[in-house]
Amino acid sequence: MSPRRLLSLPVAAAVLLTAPGCSSTDAEASITVPAPPPEEKALCRALHKALPESVAGEDRRDPEPRSELTAGWGDAAIVLRCGVPRPAGMSDSASDAVDVNGVNWLLEQHGDDSVRLTTTYRRTYVEVTLAQRYVNDLGPLTELAGPVAKTVPPLFAETT
Repeated sequence: MSPRRLLSLPVAAAVLLTAPGCSSTDAEASITVPAPPPEEKALCRALHKALPESVAGEDRRDPEPRSELTAGWGDAAIVLRCGVPRPAGMSDSASDAVDVNGVNWLLEQHGDDSVRLTTTYRRTYVEVTLAQRYVNDLGPLTELAGPVAKTVPPLFAETT
């Protein structure tokens, strides 16, 4: 992945505010469970165990079908999928990213009005989709960055 523009939190919030009106997905809607290779699946299982019971004041309500590769909070207002394929947007040198507590996220807006953020520079990709009520609030990413950083190592080891 080529270097990305990192947005400061205020700029990222402004970008998220300009997203078209997003609506929460149906809480009963099913999501696609990723199918990562075994070594990535093990990282996702560790992340699943480390995820909080509430995010941004929303209680944990995992989507169907239940899987250690997915998690959700509220009425599908916040949905996490671990072990997703590399997003095509990561090949675009003009794509936007935001760093939240040491975890870098690619920012993408989608035709269904959702905002999707996917980790970069990690041994597996973790995707978080946010409903409209969170597009101006990076709180959910702040709460998820710790478990991601703890369980999904960086792609490249840091050298000092």
